[in-house]
Amino acid sequence: MKILRQLLWFLEYLALWLASLLYRLVPARRAYALGAGAASLVYPLFRERRRIAMDNILRARITDDPAEADRIARRAFGHLAGHLLEALKVGQVVTAENWREHIVFDGPAETFELLLERPDHGVWEAAVTIISFTRPMIAVARKMNNPLVERFLKKHHFRGAITIIPKKQGFTPSVLRQWKETGAAMTLVMDQHAGRKQGVIVDFMGRPASTHTSPARLHLKTGAPILAGAFIRDNAFHYRMVTDDPIRFTPTGDKERDVADLLAEINRRLEAVIRRYPEQYLWAHKRWR
Repeated sequence: MKILRQLLWFLEYLALWLASLLYRLVPARRAYALGAGAASLVYPLFRERRRIAMDNILRARITDDPAEADRIARRAFGHLAGHLLEALKVGQVVTAENWREHIVFDGPAETFELLLERPDHGVWEAAVTIISFTRPMIAVARKMNNPLVERFLKKHHFRGAITIIPKKQGFTPSVLRQWKETGAAMTLVMDQHAGRKQGVIVDFMGRPASTHTSPARLHLKTGAPILAGAFIRDNAFHYRMVTDDPIRFTPTGDKERDVADLLAEINRRLEAVIRRYPEQYLWAHKRWR
């Protein structure tokens, strides 16, 4: 069984390597169109994901028209594939010298000063690279099952001063120490289903959703401000960082209530961005279970 698994890992890595070899021939500015166009063509084949996406869009009241929900779902599928391919090319176009030419700040100046000047949705894969030009980043993410693919992504995608913390590892003392010593931006994806044991049920898009508690617990423990928002694609290698005032919460002494109130505020802010840019949200994932 172990030999078979290793063989499958190697074949998966080989397929990814060959795809990347062919992908290098694609001009950077055509990457998004290639991914979006291909995903749009195969969209009708993914019947279950299509159903989930349309149901989520309708129940979130983005629209009441099934035909419009189908259009948004198709565009969202295309956007995901397009931005993933474009993210692999970001390093060829956006550099530490010119990154300010590729980003627009849409929100309070204090937020961007906190995030970029001092040592959720949308196109976060590209955001990781750009933000790391200004300060170190610690990103909590699920590691790939295939160690060869994990190594490939580390080499070709997560470049720069970026530390990936496995989702299952959590915030160990060493991680928190690194965060404090390096002045890194701690980045968390907040719109994932947290499960019954790890999450707290709070409202999201008008529906109860199990929500990860990590940002709320970190804030209550450290006082570090929370910046909730999204990195939106305006055009080829031109992005918009949409956010609001930093969240600074005064504890009441009721820890469970404080965590729930903080999560509700984060979800409210994310919801506002999603409703503004519904075609850049991944509606096909099972956020509500």
